[in-house]
Amino acid sequence: MAIFIDDNTKLVVQGITGRDGSFHTIQMMEYGTAVVAGVTPGKGGQTFEGPEGASVPIFNSMDEAVAETGANVSVVYVPPAFAAGAVEEAVDAGVTLVVAITEGVPVQDMARAHAFARDHGVRVLGPNCPGVISPGKAKVGIIPGNIVTPGSVGVISRSGTLTYEAVIHLTNAGVGQTTCVGIGGDPLIGTNFVDALEAFSNDAETKAIVMIGEIGGTDEQEAAQWVSDNLDIPVVGFIAGQTAPPGRRMGHAGAIISGSSGTAEEKVKAFEENGIAVAQRPADIVDLIQDVL
Repeated sequence: MAIFIDDNTKLVVQGITGRDGSFHTIQMMEYGTAVVAGVTPGKGGQTFEGPEGASVPIFNSMDEAVAETGANVSVVYVPPAFAAGAVEEAVDAGVTLVVAITEGVPVQDMARAHAFARDHGVRVLGPNCPGVISPGKAKVGIIPGNIVTPGSVGVISRSGTLTYEAVIHLTNAGVGQTTCVGIGGDPLIGTNFVDALEAFSNDAETKAIVMIGEIGGTDEQEAAQWVSDNLDIPVVGFIAGQTAPPGRRMGHAGAIISGSSGTAEEKVKAFEENGIAVAQRPADIVDLIQDVL
């Protein structure tokens, strides 16, 4: 099994003709994802030429794309000024999951889009996230397909590049994954740690979880408490930004320490108090996972 995406995923790419959209569409198709449609206003009726002679129809709107192809997942490669509107359009068209890759989306715009998605019961992943991959089944976003392998460990991370590092260490050690989820590093995201943990808790094939957090906010502390209260399978963690100075944003818009709750020290403490073993380096995650498995 897997969470969020699987063999039944039918993907529509919003912004398929742009630089990033076209590049990653080919990557997703090569991995085996069923990309059934693309959307670029004004280019409806054209086709996107994929690998090995495959072609994807392009539509002017999400309504048309979903109605014609039965797409159930959307990925957004749309410039920041228009990304929140693209999310809302996807929600309105009736998909069940929207993965927003775009970085730099205005927070007020995304607040509106997240509220719209919640009202319609649609899951949003991101924005400013690398997406999600279920090894051997489907890939939506920019996580490299060559670093994953099917297995029994779920991975959740706020950081894209740390996701890649942790996953390749696991793969090289022969530890496969059920699904790898990058939830994004913005202050407002659609799917948080607890949401992903709950999804993994309902997946019979996931036997352990890696949770990678970073400084800023209290999501990691809340997730640690949820693990202690609700989860039976083991979780191991890593917190990035342990040397970051207070008051300075480090990388992500949400990675800023304000007060004591956002520090790496507080997050590590919360993990350990709730039974989550914490790695000192991403490479150490492998030993911790092998111990709990």
